[in-house]
Amino acid sequence: MLVTIIIKREIHEGLEKEFFSHFKKLRGEAMKQKGYISGETLLCAENTHKVTVISKWESLEDWNNWKTSAKRLEIEATLGILQSKPAEYDQYVSSKYKAAAEQGFPAPLDEQYLYV
Repeated sequence: MLVTIIIKREIHEGLEKEFFSHFKKLRGEAMKQKGYISGETLLCAENTHKVTVISKWESLEDWNNWKTSAKRLEIEATLGILQSKPAEYDQYVSSKYKAAAEQGFPAPLDEQYLYV
């Protein structure tokens, strides 16, 4: 099941350089994790202290393993200090996937169907 994670953050003014230094470490570590597919970072056009991260994972289990890992929690603690409020997390599953799965189609990453 393909999962999209959306994380919204707000950075304290004047701490952007330090924030992004730690944020790059977080992204680098995420890219090494099982199930990580991709990530995108967006800055709000009207307020560049608002950052939205959109990442894709092979499964909710892969995301949760990374989200609760000691390495991530360590970096996240530092980022939390540099933010003006706690990060907001949303987890999404494609509605197309859900509808297909309900009709009996295989999971998109099921190995037996990768080379059909």
